[in-house]
Amino acid sequence: MARRVRPQLITDAARSPEQELRARELRYVFMMLLRAACVVVAAILVATRPPLLWLWLTLCLIGGVGLPMVAVLLANDAPPRPEKLLRNRLHRRETSHPDPAHAVAEREHKVIDAE
Repeated sequence: MARRVRPQLITDAARSPEQELRARELRYVFMMLLRAACVVVAAILVATRPPLLWLWLTLCLIGGVGLPMVAVLLANDAPPRPEKLLRNRLHRRETSHPDPAHAVAEREHKVIDAE
């Protein structure tokens, strides 16, 4: 069976809305599965009564009650705007050149080599 090679990303463009939605859905499902695991573990802990039961039940309770709220907030969160990203704030480019030829001459060019 041939191995599938993922193409290299050679653009600074943002992810498509479909890809962004899929990533948020997967993150939400994962967090809900983690919550379900917390509830199951809490039930098992109550049945077995291990040492430090209060500590383990507190952790499971935090996971069972807190994770749904966090999951909903993260699932509804939109990606940050480009001007709000820290990397774009630290590396600001000056665009005050009146001469367009000067701006083209100073722009960085990326070379893609097939070798």
